[in-house]
Amino acid sequence: MHVPYGPHVPYDVIVVGAGVVGTAIARELARHPLRIAVVEASDDVGEGTSKANTAILHTGFDAVPGSLEARLVQDGYRRLTAYAAACGIPVEPVGALLVAWDEDQLAALPGLLEKAKRNGYEEAALLDAAEVRAREPHLGPGALGALDVPGESIICPWTTPLAYVTQAVRAGVDLHLNCRVEAVEAVGQGRSAGSAVGAGSAESAGGTGRAGSAGGAGSAGGTGRAGGTGGAGSAGSEGGAVSAGGTGSAGSAASAGSAASAGSAGDTPGAAPPPAGDLHTLTTTRGPLRTRYLVNAAGLHADTVDRMLGHETFTVTPRRGQLIVFDKLARDLVRHILLPVPTALGKGVLVAPTVYGNVLLGPTAEDLDDKQATESTAEGLHRLREQGARILPALLDEEVTTVYAGLRAATEDDDYRIHARRGQRYVTVGGIRSTGLTASLAIAAHVTELLADCGLDLGGPPRDLPPVAMPNLGERFPRPYQRADLIAADPEYGTVVCHCERVTRGEIRDALTGTVPPVSVDGLRRRTRARGGRCQGFYCGPEVRRLLEDRGRPEGR
Repeated sequence: MHVPYGPHVPYDVIVVGAGVVGTAIARELARHPLRIAVVEASDDVGEGTSKANTAILHTGFDAVPGSLEARLVQDGYRRLTAYAAACGIPVEPVGALLVAWDEDQLAALPGLLEKAKRNGYEEAALLDAAEVRAREPHLGPGALGALDVPGESIICPWTTPLAYVTQAVRAGVDLHLNCRVEAVEAVGQGRSAGSAVGAGSAESAGGTGRAGSAGGAGSAGGTGRAGGTGGAGSAGSEGGAVSAGGTGSAGSAASAGSAASAGSAGDTPGAAPPPAGDLHTLTTTRGPLRTRYLVNAAGLHADTVDRMLGHETFTVTPRRGQLIVFDKLARDLVRHILLPVPTALGKGVLVAPTVYGNVLLGPTAEDLDDKQATESTAEGLHRLREQGARILPALLDEEVTTVYAGLRAATEDDDYRIHARRGQRYVTVGGIRSTGLTASLAIAAHVTELLADCGLDLGGPPRDLPPVAMPNLGERFPRPYQRADLIAADPEYGTVVCHCERVTRGEIRDALTGTVPPVSVDGLRRRTRARGGRCQGFYCGPEVRRLLEDRGRPEGR
């Protein structure tokens, strides 16, 4: 990566948080002649909520009609489907069945069908019990019917933010990792004090600025173990594809739901932005950074950053989701994403295949106070197994590869919390829950429009970024070890290091020399699937670690 601008040269925009949403925003902004930086508290992109989810590309059929989330998920679904096809991100359109297990759930299905139609999704259809059984012969007894949603897909959640950030960095965006935001002296705010532990009182002109704690600000949220679904991501070999998607407009800044400047504390509709010379100053663990505009995409810590700017409009409550990953031998048991009828806490426990050939069971939905509580629990896993036994009984006879837990950024509102504050040249992107992966490109386009509405000169129409091609890590497509042409040209692609996931030395080498290389074995797993299989690195772990630690050393050392 090139040398960042540093503290003495201000950026046009700094994005706080390098999860799937933050990296998508950076990629979209990189299409304009701007100085952009992404600030991330952890040592890798997609290290938070983005790495521990159910990896579903949603149609938005069940979103709240008319909400900002509904609009952005629908737009994002189209954008990401095209972008994934162009970049080589694994996607499988397996479809979903929303299964009713009792009379109340069966009675709710017509309403869900109507909701899908109100959201513009016309492909959904009701199935009776016999049709459900024909579609899913291993389903447990007692299924009374289902809503068929053929457009739902499974996707690689780790390759996606890596593709975004690869394009962004190659286009000139600075990526500041291990860079935790500790305080913000905001535009027009005067002096703002912050602490890395707990909230600090603000000393601000005009009373706008209560400074908050870093508390992980700049991180997309601390999720736990990266799970054994294969840990896919960029393994290099990144040139040659045509990048499509993410190029259009998400609509006007004033449209849809709780978009810009709606009832935000301190906002004055139509107010002129501050003078261009007035800058935000971010105090970080790697020194000060200055910027004209600021975007808060800090995930679980978006409320913390928002308080640093003097706003207390929402609170993020971490909602833990525990999941069980079953061995690849279980893959033939399920053909669709099997969804329950949703509750107020979320979409409920599902059974779904993954693009890596495993089967997921989960997640739980536990509202917590601790934004670091990513451990799994015996009680949570027991509840999952109980529900899994009803949905797909034979699944419980299969071997478990691993378990993992992630935290979703739930708020008091059912909708996204995306607000533009023109007077501060600041955009909050909060409350982005499980649909954030799907909506990411649309959120990025929407935020770019909000920044322009706040006075950011985009310098004209967006340019096309140089194409990027991510390595295929999905089981339904040829992998490097299966490609005789690659092996003939470079025998390293025929040298398997991780036998569970069939990861080759060539893939690991490419990941370690990529545009945004990993610095940990977990980061390497998300780029190659190494150590993500049934032995969880028991056999290949030492060799994988050696390759990671030996990178950059001269040959023979």
